Amino acid sequence: MNKSDVAIATITLARDEKEEALLRKSLRQLAELQIPVYITDGGSGTGFLDFIRSFPQFTLSDAKVKGVWAQAKKSLSEAYAHGSKFIFYSEPDKADFFAQLPSVINDIQADEKSGIVMASRSATAFSTFPAFQQMTETTINNCCAEIIGKNGDYTYGPFLLSGQLVPYLELVKEDIGWGWRPYTFGIAKRLGYQVDSYVGDFSCPPEQQEDTPSERIYRMRQLSQNMQGIVLSTNVTLDHDASVNP
Repeated sequence: MNKSDVAIATITLARDEKEEALLRKSLRQLAELQIPVYITDGGSGTGFLDFIRSFPQFTLSDAKVKGVWAQAKKSLSEAYAHGSKFIFYSEPDKADFFAQLPSVINDIQADEKSGIVMASRSATAFSTFPAFQQMTETTINNCCAEIIGKNGDYTYGPFLLSGQLVPYLELVKEDIGWGWRPYTFGIAKRLGYQVDSYVGDFSCPPEQQEDTPSERIYRMRQLSQNMQGIVLSTNVTLDHDASVNP
């Protein structure tokens, strides 16, 4: 697909020096794409915010919002308001993925029937992630497959979505955290859009391979939020006049 049809939405929160260094590295990589990037920060320090503003292709939201769901919705809404046909959402700590993003965008075939194209890990890449994370994400993947009707890796993170799906985020009246992602996938399916995957060797970075008690609790929370988002996508009331007919 043509990268002129794509904007990027992401969220940031630098809670300590180590996290800030990682985010700076990733965002520098992202800036090299020369694509509009819409960012909502969750309360980082002034120095980091000035760093973001130093890139002309980055638009930092002035909204003071915190939380994964609130930040993601704001960034996506900003990209949609600027007329982006497709929006590539990603968490900001994926420097290795950002290095591959130009070829990913070039390889993806998207048209008016395309609702979602998920960056998905190959089986080999998935096996490099911590065991407990694999277990929780396999559960989420299986539940998404039940709703979407096809197997896939729904939990890696980055994905392309049609800008036409963004208004449906406003139907959510509760904080569903990370559940906003499978919610969006389910909405795309209900509206008749295609939900596809782009499979690559997206392995786990060494600094993210630690499996600790706190990390496992975090994964449990993600599991709960994803289940909430999946269920919500099945029962929220939609305006089917907006659906497509592949």
